[in-house]
Amino acid sequence: MALVNAKEMLTKAKEGHYAVGQFNINNLEWTKAILLTAQELNSPVILGVSEGAGKYMCGYKTVVGMVNGMLEELNITVPVALHLDHGSYEGAKACIAAGFSSIMFDGSHYPIEENVEKTKELVSICEEKGLSIEAEVGSIGGEEDGVIGAGECADPQECKMIADLGVTMLAAGIGNIHGKYPENWAGLSFETLDAVQQLTGKMPLVLHGGTGIPADMIKKAISLGVSKINVNTECQLAFAAATREYIEAGKDQQGKGFDPRKLLAPGFEAIKATVKEKMELFGSVGKA
Repeated sequence: MALVNAKEMLTKAKEGHYAVGQFNINNLEWTKAILLTAQELNSPVILGVSEGAGKYMCGYKTVVGMVNGMLEELNITVPVALHLDHGSYEGAKACIAAGFSSIMFDGSHYPIEENVEKTKELVSICEEKGLSIEAEVGSIGGEEDGVIGAGECADPQECKMIADLGVTMLAAGIGNIHGKYPENWAGLSFETLDAVQQLTGKMPLVLHGGTGIPADMIKKAISLGVSKINVNTECQLAFAAATREYIEAGKDQQGKGFDPRKLLAPGFEAIKATVKEKMELFGSVGKA
């Protein structure tokens, strides 16, 4: 199945009160693990690519080629969107040219007027090319490709301004952060989320920083209009732990245990297990 934009899968998720997971990819193992798990669970999925990961994987065209090749070779039939995560204005344009099916323009660090202006232009390009587009208001806490946010809450009126431009989905800061959550984290602001939902109506909302948010908060966020949840750090931690265990057990020194196909296999399985757990939590299993 060819790549699709994320509009239909997220519209269905919003109406069905579940969420589609965006799982960020970092290399071949990541991509293969996520696609196979989505196929096994009959779940739609969004593959996220940060600008840093895009550079690491030799550029956006390389990523598009790898993903399209896997869709064909693995006989993937569930809906798959390839999405730029936290894209700059220039990055968004580069991904559109490279063949991504969805982009995110993160203009949250600009004054709202500039965020509106740049988002509006990208919405027009995406509509013309049949791509989905995510915008952000109120920066997400933690660090994402050098952009550091304190996890503030978005202004619901500013969210409406961006939503009214015709974006497909909206990421609103509600106290969530990227990476591991600190001990003193105050939790999600459901008051902000509810206010944003009231003003943006049927617009699918996006929750960034899905790693470490308690399951009950995830479920409540979904009930308040969140239809897309981003996961990255949790897969990285699972991969690292499984790889460490393999090496500490000395398995890389047994036979051909040093072969990267064997060395990376435990991490690959750990990613699959993490993605499965999240898809079950988000409610997307069987929704393809």
